[in-house]
Amino acid sequence: MKNIKNDEKLNTLNHSCAHLLAHAVKHLYPEAKFWVGPVIDEGFYYDIDLGDKVINAEDLDKISKEMKKIVKSNKLIKRIELTREEALDMFKDDPYKLDLINNMEDGTTISAYKQDDFIDLCRGPHVESTKLLKYFKLLKVSGAYFKGDSKNKMLQRIYGVCFDNAEDLEEHLRLLEEAKERDHRKIGKEQELFMTHELVGSGMPLWLPNGAIIRHELENYIYKKERDMGYNHVYTPCVGTVDLYKTSGHWDHYKENMFPMMKVDDEEFVLRPMNCPHHMLVYKNKMHSYRDLPVRIGEFATDFRYEASGAVKGLERVRCMCQNDSHLFVRPDQIGEEFKKVVSLILDVYKDFGIKDYKFRLSLRDKNDKEKYFDDDEMWENAENKLREVLNEMGVEYFEAEGEAAFYGPKLDVEVKPAVGPEVTLSTCQLDFLLPRRFELNYIDNNGEKQTPVVIHRAIFGTFDRFTAFLIEETKGVFPVWLSPIQVEVIPVSSEFHGDYASSVTEKLKDAGIRVELDDRNEKLGYRLREAQIKKVPYTLILGDNEKDENTISYRLHGEKDTTTVSQEEFINMLKEKINNRK
Repeated sequence: MKNIKNDEKLNTLNHSCAHLLAHAVKHLYPEAKFWVGPVIDEGFYYDIDLGDKVINAEDLDKISKEMKKIVKSNKLIKRIELTREEALDMFKDDPYKLDLINNMEDGTTISAYKQDDFIDLCRGPHVESTKLLKYFKLLKVSGAYFKGDSKNKMLQRIYGVCFDNAEDLEEHLRLLEEAKERDHRKIGKEQELFMTHELVGSGMPLWLPNGAIIRHELENYIYKKERDMGYNHVYTPCVGTVDLYKTSGHWDHYKENMFPMMKVDDEEFVLRPMNCPHHMLVYKNKMHSYRDLPVRIGEFATDFRYEASGAVKGLERVRCMCQNDSHLFVRPDQIGEEFKKVVSLILDVYKDFGIKDYKFRLSLRDKNDKEKYFDDDEMWENAENKLREVLNEMGVEYFEAEGEAAFYGPKLDVEVKPAVGPEVTLSTCQLDFLLPRRFELNYIDNNGEKQTPVVIHRAIFGTFDRFTAFLIEETKGVFPVWLSPIQVEVIPVSSEFHGDYASSVTEKLKDAGIRVELDDRNEKLGYRLREAQIKKVPYTLILGDNEKDENTISYRLHGEKDTTTVSQEEFINMLKEKINNRK
């Protein structure tokens, strides 16, 4: 799916089409007033105040027809530059435009675009004529608070998209439908994986039993890999004092993304947004020799970050998350080797999960931004060059992105292309010379002198929340058997005649450690089989007279109609092998 916002030509088309939408709405609803109509990744939207009138899905057809009339009339689109006084006079009856104008900095060039009898403020650019906007589609309408503030009036937001040819439009619409089918929020609800509730709060997902099984399996998987590589895991509090984050530097550089401070007795606490300050203190708990390093500390840690309400999305973008986080405390001569091991672990995990479409981004500081990034040129040059050196030695292809580093050091991010939608960053590995200094960490070298270690921050899954959302959408909820909340559905043909045998098979599967569910409801066999398919259970057992008499089972794989008959032992052994090997 094309990212329309980042494509210059499509950006201009969609910005112009937003004005086309507003033009048509103004014809149909003369009392309409307009807030903003920006281009977004999937197209555009316009926020509209229609007073007491409500636009529904059926009204979009009426608006589309009016838009097509304006397209056919081939109205020229002209840019007009205005003084502040002219702009204030032109839009004197529109409180939304007056708000925009009054919030512009002095000296700003104020421009508007006019097409026939419609004019609106806009920086542009726009296409030359409405005839170039014929390939569009209005997608949906929803509510949106003025300026995104729930204290303000609710406006109506109409979404749309525009292309310069019919083929690209149809392909984009097809991918949008595909995205709907893969949407982890939809599948999460259908399969009872997670939920949200306004009483808990926006961006605070509740993992339901089925989703908790998936998360637990992911935790077990990465925990074993980390233990095999010498990681030691800890538990630390999900709060910390303000002084902790002032020491780390997060209070100065990250405060806007943190939840507000809370005072308890004489201490000021915040919900932690990351775990590195806690792990610095875990390391500092005892003296280390150069022989002890590297020290690898891991934690499945719950963190809290303030995300704007409009950005919150299911498990993908949340305010409460669990990170697969680790910090490696190394000597300078160990940086290369340990960084290689992290990259190798990422590649190993991606291979296990069949993730193939990804790229590495070396995120660097902006040298001119002395406020965002710690001001130490020598430290930054050393860190950035070290990462380049390791990546080049490994033969890993990467691209550089200036201004994307953490405030304390450069990082390697892995951008993964999902089945639909824009790229997502899953894994990250960061090099840090700064925090060990701030926390006065040290180790004793072979000369008996104190030295400062270097810290490698890394998260392989990123957060379990986002990684699970990614997996749901990649698989459409058809999980591999080792991850599936229910691995086997047992269905007796008749509960009366085959129920006891089905119960005995179910118990045998449970004893073998297999997650199994028995459906012996008094419903038709076809209905129960369809239910199992809807739940996307990997294996469905169908047990009738033959299976009962011969002590066998007949199974059907999800999405298939053919059945295979084998002995109970053969089925259990086959299933356990797939689960243990995570196939």
